Amino acid sequence: MHTTPDGRPVPPAHADERSMLEAWLDFHRATLALKCSGLEDDQLRLAAVSPSPMTLLGLVQHMAEVERNWFKRVFAGQDVPRVFGEGDLHGFDLQPERGFDEVMSAWQAEVAQGRELIAEASLDDSGHLSEHEAGLVGDQGVSLRWIMVHMIEEYARHNGHADLIRERIDGVTGS
Repeated sequence: MHTTPDGRPVPPAHADERSMLEAWLDFHRATLALKCSGLEDDQLRLAAVSPSPMTLLGLVQHMAEVERNWFKRVFAGQDVPRVFGEGDLHGFDLQPERGFDEVMSAWQAEVAQGRELIAEASLDDSGHLSEHEAGLVGDQGVSLRWIMVHMIEEYARHNGHADLIRERIDGVTGS
């Protein structure tokens, strides 16, 4: 496997559909981690693009919740609580006592558990959506293929946010 100069895995130029989806999802996961690397706690909590309160720490928390929702709740049908508490619907709320190491560990655990849940599944296997999600999608269920494409889209969108936040914090661009 090839890597970028900063160490992220480069998705293969030619692969089967499953391998390609997994590789792009891993690439975007690695990009989010990279955007947070080398920063102090106060920098990770900096809402750097006014008027948005979005922070890098909040993005990692959010993606932990997104991983849990799509792989555990929707795909595996598990009834699990929110990663960072019921009051934090999307995972963005910061708590003074919750630092980056705790958030990163929670996110990495959700990623690992999601990988385990889908390891033997077919891309055509489906998960069941909540009533609200079904109303948005127009169906009661979505395939694992749909979930993986959505996860790539979700990470790509938020990595764009992370690009802007990181550049504002310390001028680091790219990746």
